[in-house]
Amino acid sequence: MDVAAIATAMAAAKAGQTQSMLAAKMMKMNLDAQAAIVQVLDAAQANIDTLANVAPGVGQNLDISV
Repeated sequence: MDVAAIATAMAAAKAGQTQSMLAAKMMKMNLDAQAAIVQVLDAAQANIDTLANVAPGVGQNLDISV
């Protein structure tokens, strides 16, 4: 085998390894983001549940101007 061919093959292997590492990192980040979204949705549902038994009209005339 030619030395240049071996060097090219090694460079391609290194590039493939880097791409695989980046893909794995991106997949982990995606899973972390999905878990965070689930937590936000769970918290929102808990807040809605606590407001479900509030009397009608509460907060209707709330003035939030500064």
